Amino acid sequence: MWADPADVEDAALAQLRTISRLPWVHGLRVMPDVHLGKGATVGSVVAMRDAVSPAAVGVDIGCGMTAVRTDLTTEDLPEDLRGLRHEIERAVPVGFHAHDVAPDVDRLGLGGAGAGWDTFWAGFGDLHEKVRDRESKAMKQMGSLGGGNHFIEVTSDDGGRVWLMLHSGSRNIGKELAERHIAAAKGLDHNLDLPDRDLAVFLAGTAPMQAYLRDLYWVQDYAARNRAVMMALVREVVTTYFGARGRDVAYDRAISCHHNYVAQERYDDVDLVVTRKGAIRAGTGDYGLIPGSMGTGSYVVRGLGNEQSYCSASHGAGRRMSRTRARKTFTADDLVAQTAGVECRKDLGVVDEIPAAYKDLESVIAAQTDLVSVEARLTTLLCVKG
Repeated sequence: MWADPADVEDAALAQLRTISRLPWVHGLRVMPDVHLGKGATVGSVVAMRDAVSPAAVGVDIGCGMTAVRTDLTTEDLPEDLRGLRHEIERAVPVGFHAHDVAPDVDRLGLGGAGAGWDTFWAGFGDLHEKVRDRESKAMKQMGSLGGGNHFIEVTSDDGGRVWLMLHSGSRNIGKELAERHIAAAKGLDHNLDLPDRDLAVFLAGTAPMQAYLRDLYWVQDYAARNRAVMMALVREVVTTYFGARGRDVAYDRAISCHHNYVAQERYDDVDLVVTRKGAIRAGTGDYGLIPGSMGTGSYVVRGLGNEQSYCSASHGAGRRMSRTRARKTFTADDLVAQTAGVECRKDLGVVDEIPAAYKDLESVIAAQTDLVSVEARLTTLLCVKG
């Protein structure tokens, strides 16, 4: 556990104990951003033998981060970033919105023989039969942000270089598939006596587990492609915006990571199904992204390959209060004060994302120096929310 138990809510600790006692659990690792979640605790890494729990992954399968460093510096930025924010909001649908027509990946430079888009979309027909009429919606939601804690940001590192960063997942198709598989798992005989039916599992070698993993891996790919399309759209906006001002923009290679996902890995000489819910992979040399909140910036990190954590690290600062409590506690004026200097929405519609609803990012990073090394500290300049 990389969190002080005294700082973890009692309900989350009880949830962790329940998970650890499941007969299929080989080990449980707890990240410093831990907090209560639906099914499994957010900020947990659950390693199972011959089983997988769909609720431990959650409904936003494949949720994660992507970031790209540009050759822009803060000196290249206009004093008022509102115009740039509005251009990004026009290019990338947020909230429940989607594109009118599926984005042209070839135009965005994401096509080509090696990209595998045709094979990817052909796999839609193999998904759960109850979602097969959702293909058009999934195509139009490709390259869209969603709501909640998802965001698109323009940030700067301590050297003044400008980065683009975004956080999103698998949109409606991931949610629908997750909910169907979670419901199916709860009805299986071997799960009927569990202390928490939200932790129902599929067992290795069975058709339900094979079906779940097939859908899961497809949706994880969808989430990664969704972020790639969004980043291409944001880059296009930035290129056009600064091109009109006589400044060409160059981009480094993207850093991308899931933080709600399943992978088959080996620890303690045992083949395990590892579920990271609110955790990133931090194998030796793996680049990762750990965001804070609308006003507190983010970190670019590199994994140290610590097998005690199942090569994992936190996925962010982690919430310290629920959305409902945040809405009852804070006002729009509080949000304005706490996001001073950041170009973003400052209304009641996003007050549940106020920085004070999250844990202190610096403390979260300090608690995992044996898991990751810090490569860059990013300061938020512009933030788009759904």
